[in-house]
Amino acid sequence: MAYKLYNAPQSTCSQRVRFVFNAKGLPFDEVKLNLLEGDQLKPDYLKLNPNGVVPTLDHDGAIVIDSTVITEYLDEVEPEDSFTPEDPVARARMRTLMHYIDEMPAGAVRVPTFNLAFLPSFQKMSRDAFVAMAESKPLRREFMLTMGQTGFPKAEMDGALARLRRSYERIDAEIEKSGGPWLLGKEISLADVAVMPALVRMHDLGMPDWQDLPRVVTWFDNIRAHPAYKPTYYHGSLLSERFPHLKERASA
Repeated sequence: MAYKLYNAPQSTCSQRVRFVFNAKGLPFDEVKLNLLEGDQLKPDYLKLNPNGVVPTLDHDGAIVIDSTVITEYLDEVEPEDSFTPEDPVARARMRTLMHYIDEMPAGAVRVPTFNLAFLPSFQKMSRDAFVAMAESKPLRREFMLTMGQTGFPKAEMDGALARLRRSYERIDAEIEKSGGPWLLGKEISLADVAVMPALVRMHDLGMPDWQDLPRVVTWFDNIRAHPAYKPTYYHGSLLSERFPHLKERASA
């Protein structure tokens, strides 16, 4: 069975899928898209993924989109080293957490990401070019137009950081309830994989607002020590490795 993954190194959703591939030791052909240059909006790619986002999985011609769906799909077709609990109740709890993660931290992390990392690139564009780029995005049109070329206002940024903080507190509570060290207990699950990129992103941006939550600190150390972490976050996967101004910000 051949796997082709259309993704982007710095994409948090792509990082979820790469982690599952690497953890299972599954070979895959990686097609890297440059999101700032609009590779995800080109006609050939939109035929595969009409949402115009990454990742997209091509499995022997079967196209699967959405990172959460892809990780569950991989766990179903490649059940070795499963990330999904066998117990139906635990499985339901995992999926509940995955929905929460997509709603809260995975959504909130986009605001500091765009404000701190991508905005300088957008500010270099002409107004017409920026609007045309924003209008071309099937899922992110309103998000991009709200941000504009001046960035999200402080209230929006503060709101996103507050949602992230509540997410860290929820992670802490879930680990305490399960006994840890992972969200569901002793075994890592797709819920851990789902939330991983948001925390890695905020750490990379120099804003790890969970240092007073020791269970979350330990969880973060554990996920970065997982054998799949390093090949998932190969050089260029962190925003600070691509955008020099982030390193300057961190050292300021």
